[in-house]
Amino acid sequence: MTAQETPTRGPVSRALDTVRGAVDVLYREAIKFGVIGAIAFVIDLGLANLLWHGPLADKVTTAKIVSGAVATLFAWVGNRQWTFRHRRSRPVHHEVGLFFGVNLVALGISAVALAASHYGLGFTSRLADNIATVVGIGLGTLFRFWAYRRWVFSHEPI
Repeated sequence: MTAQETPTRGPVSRALDTVRGAVDVLYREAIKFGVIGAIAFVIDLGLANLLWHGPLADKVTTAKIVSGAVATLFAWVGNRQWTFRHRRSRPVHHEVGLFFGVNLVALGISAVALAASHYGLGFTSRLADNIATVVGIGLGTLFRFWAYRRWVFSHEPI
């Protein structure tokens, strides 16, 4: 075999390369999603606490919805421009609608967790509110990652 010739790769090698490529893309997306999510988490929880100790002290769920909306705006920009930028292939207005629809459901998950803890179970301390918020954000984050890959940024990587 000369230096110019390359051996033909078999179907198993090609299949393994395909699997490696898919795992690599998923891994990179998950890491980037985690970074954007961590920053959005700080925005969400930090703003919620500022509002709970300020103008919305007696409206914990309203404060959570406001903080969640601000964090969602940040996440939209971060995920669109960084995490899933290689998947953008549909019109932006369609993507925006899906993104905010998914985040509305995730925000609902988080708000319900907080409301259930605060109003339903009577855990009204700030520590309990923060724990319920973290649990709700965690559940919402699992839903978001799945839904972003499934619907919002669903096209194959380019």
